[in-house]
Amino acid sequence: MKVMVTGGAGFIGSNFIRYVLNHHPDWEVINFDKLTYAGNLENLRDIDNDPRYSFVKGDISDPKAVEETVARLGCAGMIVNFAAETHVDRSIVSAGSFVNTDVYGTYVLLEAVKKFNVARYLHISTDEVYGSTEKGSFTEESPLCPNSPYAASKAGGDLLVRSYFKTYGLPVIITRSSNNYGPYQYPEKVIPLFITNALQNEKLPLYGDGKNVRDWLFVEDNCEAVDLVLQKGKLGEVYNIGGGNERQNIEITKFILSQLGKPEDFIQPVKDRPGHDRRYSISCAKVKKLGWTPKVKFEEGLQKTVDWYRENCDWWKNIKEKQAEFKKFYKDWYQGK
Repeated sequence: MKVMVTGGAGFIGSNFIRYVLNHHPDWEVINFDKLTYAGNLENLRDIDNDPRYSFVKGDISDPKAVEETVARLGCAGMIVNFAAETHVDRSIVSAGSFVNTDVYGTYVLLEAVKKFNVARYLHISTDEVYGSTEKGSFTEESPLCPNSPYAASKAGGDLLVRSYFKTYGLPVIITRSSNNYGPYQYPEKVIPLFITNALQNEKLPLYGDGKNVRDWLFVEDNCEAVDLVLQKGKLGEVYNIGGGNERQNIEITKFILSQLGKPEDFIQPVKDRPGHDRRYSISCAKVKKLGWTPKVKFEEGLQKTVDWYRENCDWWKNIKEKQAEFKKFYKDWYQGK
């Protein structure tokens, strides 16, 4: 079996590739990644010499590069599309790249699936396409109501996938997961940002009152669910994947500081971002019927994550040192520039 994983040098994609190689000894993986600022081949350095793994540098918005790689799969091959612009803050200040990758890039992949009769295309989406809710949980049948350019671009990609199933009968499936966390996450998302800032004795910039709620999912649990849906999911369907761990951002912040022995005055309240969703919550009954349930409890997973960043300082320090733009972006953003 050959699987093309787009965005495989990113956080979830790299964890998924490692999961597949560990659990499917007869599968081959082609990692197709543009290597943007968030793509890092160091995430997969431990499997470089695995004969079942290969890397292709390419952009999902480039039809020629996509077709050349998809042609290698054969009609029995599968595609799992993790490639996306994902950071909400960046989408607010530069929405165009999100539309290009998350919508047009999805179109390019779907056209290649159609041309080469790929056996299955799994599209990785997000719970953010549903928008915010004060109570209850979204199901796969809930209307899409995105509130940020990032969420809107992902919703646009989802709708394209749906249309290619309805119009052309393409073998597609969508997963929408809640907030992932774990090793190898680029230190701009809240958990790795706060861990690494605390380790460097820097302030932790917390949006608004810190009471925004997210459902947290350990990345390895998500990889297991995606693998299950890829093999057993019904074509044309959507599957929500959540950890069942709803926490306020302030709770997570204090836990991180506690685990690292840092004082709570490291917390720096900053102006809330525009359109900041208050609460995400999804029902996962559908994917659980396939036989999946999350294994990692939140406190356990967060402790593992804190330990990983503490033990792999070279990995994230190199990123922060190389990305001068990284610090400038956040300094300007948090100061309201």
